[in-house]
Parts: sequence; C-alpha cells; structure tokens
Amino acid sequence: MAAVVGTQDLRTPVVIALQTLAVAACYYVSGQLGLMRELVVEGAVVTPVWPPTGVSVAFLLIFGLRCWPGIALGAFLVILSLTSLRPSAFGVLAGNTAAPVVGYLLLRRAGFRTDLARLRDGLALVFLGAFTAMLISATVGAGLLIATGRLDWPSFWAVWLAWWVGDAMGVLIVTPVLLLLYRLRRPLRLSRWKEASGLALIACCVVPPATHSPVSLLFLVYPLLIWAALRFQLAGSMLCALFASIMATVAATDRSGPFERLTRVEVMIKLQAFNGAMALTALILSAVITEQINTRRSVERACQELVEVLEHLTAGEAADGRASLEEGRVGRRQDE
Repeated sequence: MAAVVGTQDLRTPVVIALQTLAVAACYYVSGQLGLMRELVVEGAVVTPVWPPTGVSVAFLLIFGLRCWPGIALGAFLVILSLTSLRPSAFGVLAGNTAAPVVGYLLLRRAGFRTDLARLRDGLALVFLGAFTAMLISATVGAGLLIATGRLDWPSFWAVWLAWWVGDAMGVLIVTPVLLLLYRLRRPLRLSRWKEASGLALIACCVVPPATHSPVSLLFLVYPLLIWAALRFQLAGSMLCALFASIMATVAATDRSGPFERLTRVEVMIKLQAFNGAMALTALILSAVITEQINTRRSVERACQELVEVLEHLTAGEAADGRASLEEGRVGRRQDE
C-alpha cells in the first residue's frame, strides 16, 4: 500500500511538469506563427492576431489554473526569441501571463461552459475573456514602451489599440477552435461529410479571391459563415472564420487586395474590423442556433414523455374498466 501511494505521489509532479512543458511548447509555437505576419503601427511592430492569448485561455479553461506556469514559460521563450532580457521584458511577461488568467477567472465566475452551446457563453467569451481581460496585456505592453522611451505619448493610443485588438482576436478566433477540438468525439455521418466537403471547397474557391481582390469583396465571406453556422454550428462557423481570418491577415500584411492603397493605421483598422465582426458573427450565431436546437430537443423529449405517460394512464384505465366489468358479471351470476 505504501508503495502505491509513493508511486502516485511521484506521478503527480511528473504529470504537472509534462503538462507545463506542453503548454509552453504550444504557446511558443503559436507565438512564432503569429510573428510570421506583422504590421507596423506608429513605429511599433504588432501582430493583427496574437494566437498565444487564445491558446492560453483555452488551456486554462480545459486544465484550470495549474497550467499558468506553462503560459509564463511560453511567454518567456517568445520574448527571449525577440529581444534580450531587460527589466521591461519581465513586465511584458507579467502582463501576457496575467491577462489570460484574469480572463479565465472572469469566465469561471460567469458560469462559462466550454461547449459554447448557450448565447451567454458566446457573449461571456467576447466581452469578458477577450475585450475585458486583454486590456491588461495591452496596457502593460504599451505602457512599458512609453516608460522605456521606445514610444512617444502621441502614439500611445494607436499602439495600445492595435495591441489590445490583436490579443482579443486571438481569444475570439483561436480559443473556440481549440475548445471544439478538445470536445470532438464522434465523426460526422457520411451525408454530413459530403456537405462539409462541399462547403470547404466553396470556401477555398471564394475566400482567397475575396480577400485578395482589388475590388472590396470581403462581404462574400458572410454567406459562407451563415451557412456553416446553420448546418454545423460552432464547428463549421469557427473553422470558416479561422480560414477567412488567415487569408485576410495575409492580404493585409502583404498590402494587397482591399488593403493595397491604405495607410498602415487604416490597414490595421480595416483588418481588425473585419476579423472582429466575423468572429462575433460566428460565435453568437452558432450559439443562438445551438441553443434553439437544444430547446427543440428538450421540447420533443418532454412531448414524448407526456405521450408515454398518457398511454400508460390510458392502458391503466382500460385495465381498471375491464376489471370492473368482470366483477359486475361475477356479481350478477352469484345473484342468479
């Protein structure tokens, strides 16, 4: 018995250490992917979508607060790959770690469910996990640039806004996809695979030209997004939104298509407005549709249970009637 307890005691720290390393590795890889596409705003380099924030919030929602050291380690490795260790780097590290942790705590307090099957879950992720929590990292990051003299005060709000929106987009776009993959269990039926393949093929034919055409055709993405949400709920809408966001980010950083003749600030504003509106549409529409489907199923189950109860009561009344009739016949025979 003592040997079993000792083995379990040793296994727990090993599992925690491996989990920390896995979280740090995912954070670092997603950070390097985010750094592949950058924009310059008022002399500061920012990313239109910062995937590590979405990765961090998703891991916190799945594994809890015990994975925050992995987030801190991953953020440290990303900062180390960009610059030398300075006091300001540790401030950025603290801000990038605190923002997703605060987002997780706010979501947990709001009763957030990772299946995103309710409208309140989608709204909580948008307004608490993304918009509110990411104020911390943006404020700390832009404030440290001011404090170290690398940014002038007139440029503060533009850089702050770009930093905040990039972190928020990471939560809105990446977190739902990771939560979806974590909860993925059963495959689609063959008929649904055919429709999903058709939707994916149409998206591949429509989205790249829409995001790279000199004519502003970004609105063509929304019918595909609505189709995906109606037929496949969160899985379809968020994967479609992720693909469209990647294509739009590539076009914006290459200054091509609808972003060609815009200034750097205008590119950031147009890209983030598109990504934000698309992510909000995908999250809220899929949550509303899923909620309605669950409500309809609940009503159908209640109706089925009511039918069964009525059949049972009818059968019981019929049995009681037959028993009364038999008793009446026996009584008449005895009188005769």
